Amino acid sequence: MEKKFLVVCTVVGFLGLLSAALGFAAEAKRIKSSQVKFTSPSVCVYPRSPALALGLTAALALVIAQIVVNVASGCVCCRKGPHPSNSNWTLVLVCFVVSWFTFVISFLLLLTGAVLNDQRGEENIYFGYYSCYVVKPGVFAGAAVLSLASVVTGIIYYLSLTKSKIRNDPWGGLAAPSQSSIAMAQPQFPSQNTQDPVFVHEDTYIRRQFT
Repeated sequence: MEKKFLVVCTVVGFLGLLSAALGFAAEAKRIKSSQVKFTSPSVCVYPRSPALALGLTAALALVIAQIVVNVASGCVCCRKGPHPSNSNWTLVLVCFVVSWFTFVISFLLLLTGAVLNDQRGEENIYFGYYSCYVVKPGVFAGAAVLSLASVVTGIIYYLSLTKSKIRNDPWGGLAAPSQSSIAMAQPQFPSQNTQDPVFVHEDTYIRRQFT
């Protein structure tokens, strides 16, 4: 069981760090407004940028990490049996909600930021004015921070839930010992020695009654 803990935490932690690193790299490589050129008053020319590939790869790594930690933890809503203590169960629920909340926001930021950053010569009109759109600063960096938060809370959720299952099931899913292997307790009071009944012939018994 400890080996499974180590494998899951290592894989999820590595994917989370990879997603965050790629997010920060996409932030550094995103297209800045100073890099946009104009071939005409209405056409914007964007340079090539690796931010698209970096953002999509970061989003994919985050999705895999979320899938791994939730498959390893099992469905928290469908869980049967006794729940852990109130404080531990509250921690599990809070980390579960925070992990999914930060995951959704980070995934959307990485995905939309990567797609919007990859533009070519386009004519953009906003409110009657020509404008060249670029991804705002901090979008990829914010997604990287949220991906780390999602992975960390996911690992805490996984460890807390799994340890509570072990405490509630100390046999680890093994069958309970057979009742026949349990030693029977000895009686506390010694049994009285009784002699076997003696059978007396009927005539002898009648004579004894009249004598």
